[in-house]
Amino acid sequence: MAIEVGTKLQGKVTGITHFGAFVELSEGVTGLVHISEIADNYVKDVNDHLKLGDVVTVKVINVDKDGKIGLSIKQSVDKPVDARPARPARPPRPGDGRRDDRGGRGFRGSPNKPSFEDKVSRFLKDSEERISSLRKNTEGKRGGRGARRD
Repeated sequence: MAIEVGTKLQGKVTGITHFGAFVELSEGVTGLVHISEIADNYVKDVNDHLKLGDVVTVKVINVDKDGKIGLSIKQSVDKPVDARPARPARPPRPGDGRRDDRGGRGFRGSPNKPSFEDKVSRFLKDSEERISSLRKNTEGKRGGRGARRD
């Protein structure tokens, strides 16, 4: 029987390392289950999940040209298609400017919120005031640009 990518097989754990476990498949062929393919959760130590001699179901995830076989235990387990519960829709808050139908952009010119252009012009005005204040205070000190020399 040829080993093909995507097939599920039974195998016996023949070796455990810090990076994974070696599993002997049919006909004496051995493949590696990388530590990241052992379980869905974080695996700190392979020995916490597998023991020598354990019989496991694995899925073939790749076969290299040089004969190395990559296996996965976590992909061999059939999971439900939609295991995650649907996220409930957030109710609209009053005055947030969102449309109830599709959540798109709200209307412009809300009396409570300044428009983007108003915010940008206020920022530029404040920025210019701060820069001019800095220039006044630093030009006279330390011989900054354009400072008078007496």
